[in-house]
Amino acid sequence: MTDLFEPRPEHHFTFGLWTVGNQGRDPFGHETRPPLDPVDAVHHLADLGAYGINFHDNDLIPHGTSPADREAILKRFRRAIDSTGMQVPMATTNLFSLPVFKDGAFTANDPAIRRFAMQKTLAAIDLGAELGAGVYVMWGGREGVECDAAKDVGTALDRYREAVNVCCAHIRDRGHDLRIALEPKPNEPRGDLFLPTVGHALGFIERLEWPDMVGLNPEFAHETMSGLSFHHGVGQALWAGKLFHIDLNAQRIGKFDQDFRFASEGQRDAFYTVRLLESSGWEGMRHFDAHAYRTEDRDGVWDFALGCMRSYLILADKVRRFDTDPDIQAALAVAQAPRLAEQQVDWHDPAALAALRAETFDEAALAAQGYGNERLDQLVNELLLGVR
Repeated sequence: MTDLFEPRPEHHFTFGLWTVGNQGRDPFGHETRPPLDPVDAVHHLADLGAYGINFHDNDLIPHGTSPADREAILKRFRRAIDSTGMQVPMATTNLFSLPVFKDGAFTANDPAIRRFAMQKTLAAIDLGAELGAGVYVMWGGREGVECDAAKDVGTALDRYREAVNVCCAHIRDRGHDLRIALEPKPNEPRGDLFLPTVGHALGFIERLEWPDMVGLNPEFAHETMSGLSFHHGVGQALWAGKLFHIDLNAQRIGKFDQDFRFASEGQRDAFYTVRLLESSGWEGMRHFDAHAYRTEDRDGVWDFALGCMRSYLILADKVRRFDTDPDIQAALAVAQAPRLAEQQVDWHDPAALAALRAETFDEAALAAQGYGNERLDQLVNELLLGVR
């Protein structure tokens, strides 16, 4: 009998080389695991039922690698991809580790550093396209400040826009079938980052030269860090037609960026996120941008990866139960949840506007009605706790 929660390639689960390859280093301690060969990562993830693997440019090809060594690394990696049937749906660039980016990359005050960052990104875009990536993610890990006097926000956003426009122009010039997804984050490693939330990034996209080419890659931990609802952010990205990619992990509110195994924290928000993705029919990858606890050896890393995928599938099963549970459906009716989809006024019709202005309401009766949210919320609790 097939395990309902066994990951399979058709589930479109993906991981980054930097996720399973995380060595357990933190600001207070050195690495606890040896480096992971990217080819080994491909084979292990394929064995676990994953669909694909993603990478930063230097996850795969170390910075400063010679052209000959670059080709040898690529050839070996491509053989692993081809032999396992794994895909490379997304690529990105490391613009945060090198000392040269300590004041930012696209928003560095030094123009030469900005050009260097753009050049590095264009090369990474080409590498991703070469391996079949359809999405290029931009996370501005060093695009921010500690000293506000040193960087004007509006001018920094001008430079950020310039860099994204250059990348779009490069994609168009090369004829790549590739879209860009911005990844918001409020802080860390900088004290304050530009484009800190989904809303900030959506506003920024509208000011770009080719806004249709650019969308979002919201991350569970990044929205949760500052106390925001991740599934609300994902919902707004979907509503705007801008959910190009997604990073799934877990996070406690108010903590540093923890990147825990998906649904190990924040199970309710994780459930509503899965429900949103599944009910919307979103066809993108379910990417896990997380890593194993520092306590784990290499076997623990694969337990972590399998746990991410199984947790998603378990929550997807909870979504199916939610949609068919008669008590939950009755409670949704009491809450008038289906009625939220009813459009009330055609704002193009002067008669409809006039009718609205003249309409009378029984305010006391409207105020007196209950919506049964306590019962509905408890039913969801019981579903998640496994008694329904």
